[in-house]
Amino acid sequence: MITPALPVPRHGHERRDEDGRAVSADESATAWALAARAGDPAAVESFVRALHRDVVRFVAHLSADPQAAEDLAQDTFLRALGSLHRFEGRSSARTWLLSIARRAVIDSLRYAAVRPRSTGCADWETAVEHAQPLGLPGFDDGVALLELLAVLPDERREAFVLTQMMGLPYAEAALVSGCPVGTVRSRVARARATLVALLAEAEVGTTTEVTVGRVATTAA
Repeated sequence: MITPALPVPRHGHERRDEDGRAVSADESATAWALAARAGDPAAVESFVRALHRDVVRFVAHLSADPQAAEDLAQDTFLRALGSLHRFEGRSSARTWLLSIARRAVIDSLRYAAVRPRSTGCADWETAVEHAQPLGLPGFDDGVALLELLAVLPDERREAFVLTQMMGLPYAEAALVSGCPVGTVRSRVARARATLVALLAEAEVGTTTEVTVGRVATTAA
C-alpha cells in the first residue's frame, strides 16, 4: 500500500563557531560566499561543496530533466562565481544561488525550445517518466516523485520544491521566484492538494484531472 505522505522539508545542520554559538548551514554558506568574494580560494571550494547538492536537486526538479542536472548546476556555479563581486549578503547565499539556478534553467529551456532535438525522448514528460527519486521520503512502492511533480504547473512545482523539499522559508522562496509571499503560499497549497489527490488515486484506482485552480477526481 502506498502511504499518502509528502516530503518533509530538509533543514540545514548546525555547527558551532569558536565561541560555541550555533551556526546554521545557511549562515556558513553565506560567510563562505562573502569570503570567496574577497578572493579566498578555500572559501570558494567550501561554498560550492556546501550548496552543490541543493542546486542539483533544485534544477533537476525545476527542469524535470535529471540527466541535465549536473550540467545546469555547473552553469549555475559558473554564473555565481562570476557574479560574486555583486553578492553583498543581503539574502542568504543559498537564496541568491537558487535565484541564479532558476535563471539557468529558464535559459536552458528557452535554448532547447529553438534548437533541434538531440535526445531520444519525445519530450520532457517522457524523460520524467523514466526518472526515479533519489532517496526522498514519502514516496515508496515504486512511485516516482519526479513523475508526480511533472504533473504540476511549472510555477507550483517550483514553489513546492523550494519550500517543501529544499526547506526554504516562504519569504526566501518568494525572492527566488520573484513573486509575493502570498503567491508562494497559494502555489504550495495547490501543489500539495494535487499531489495528495494523485497519491490517493494510486491507492484507490481513480483518475485525477489537473485544471487551473482545482483538482477533479473521477472513478477509473
